[in-house]
Amino acid sequence: MRWEPDRSAPALSYAPPTSFWDAVGRGVRNRCPVCGEGRVFRGYLKVVPECEVCHAPLGSLRADDAPPYFVIFVAGHLLVPPVLWIEKAYQPPMWLHMVVWLPAFTIACILLLRPIKGATVGWLARLGFDGSEHGGAPPPRAEPPPPRPAPPGDA
Repeated sequence: MRWEPDRSAPALSYAPPTSFWDAVGRGVRNRCPVCGEGRVFRGYLKVVPECEVCHAPLGSLRADDAPPYFVIFVAGHLLVPPVLWIEKAYQPPMWLHMVVWLPAFTIACILLLRPIKGATVGWLARLGFDGSEHGGAPPPRAEPPPPRPAPPGDA
């Protein structure tokens, strides 16, 4: 049986990026996967509610546990081969392994987590998720804040 898309589903409130690689690349660079101009993160890992440029609902794209799994996968493939090679070639004491490799794994995971989460958000945007798949309606578009009045004395 072949899968057919649900034609009765509501249209997305934004146009998904044109290609997978565009969306993922923009997410890695902390750029909105839809327009490529706005930011994905407000802080280290907190996703903005919506893009400040194109108003795509980035906050409803729930990456959940996928980024840590991808980070563990990538960091393990980068660092486990050197660990095994050094163990086989030099057989250093276990305390030396702990002093070297625990900080190396910690730093690698911290440096990889944000770009990989951005890539995951870009991937979700490319797939067309907008938050309505969790049983609720997609979030309404927020109105931009009113401009601030000029301080007294600035004419």
